[in-house]
Amino acid sequence: MDVRFTGGPDDMVTWIASDPGIMQRASHALVTDDGTWLVDPVDHPHVRERLGTLPPVVGVLQLLDRHGRDCAAMAADLGVPLLVTPTAPVAGMPFEVIVVRDGRTWHETALWWPARHALVVAEAVGTPPYFRASPGQVIGPHPFMRLRPPRVLEGYPARHVLMGHGHPVHRDDAGALVDAAIAHARGTTPRWLLSLATGSVRRADRRSPNVAP
Repeated sequence: MDVRFTGGPDDMVTWIASDPGIMQRASHALVTDDGTWLVDPVDHPHVRERLGTLPPVVGVLQLLDRHGRDCAAMAADLGVPLLVTPTAPVAGMPFEVIVVRDGRTWHETALWWPARHALVVAEAVGTPPYFRASPGQVIGPHPFMRLRPPRVLEGYPARHVLMGHGHPVHRDDAGALVDAAIAHARGTTPRWLLSLATGSVRRADRRSPNVAP
């Protein structure tokens, strides 16, 4: 496995694990006034090298119950707290906590960073082809949330959306793209099924790899 870093602001570092398949596992380092917070991290020597250029890590956030990844190991190695699907902010955390889903088989938390207009989502929305219904759609809902869209994520004036799968979106209308993905989750499901069958979104991505500008 290797990792590659994506473009974005210096205080929002994202890397994507080059695992086989379509998962596009994305991890983030959020640089705040109090230090760096890791979100759903996948570890790698290149990641450790990049972290060495950032302020010290002060905590690791696991935003989805099944996103164990390297969260616990990195928190232990760095000697910082591990917060698994928190339901409220902790001291020193500049993020608001959004409970996306708290059910028997799905526990997911998202973060709203108001100072940076940044929304951080583990799984409810994403940018890989299997989330999106058409080549023109940038952000789509998780396939299992199409019938029960995560409406708690609507209405945030985000300029940055960082997700656990796929490239982050850094643009002024990022929040509006999340709203559209949620509002049309059910209505675009037939088109999404067709895109899976035909591979149209994946072919478009090969022609234009930077889906999320």
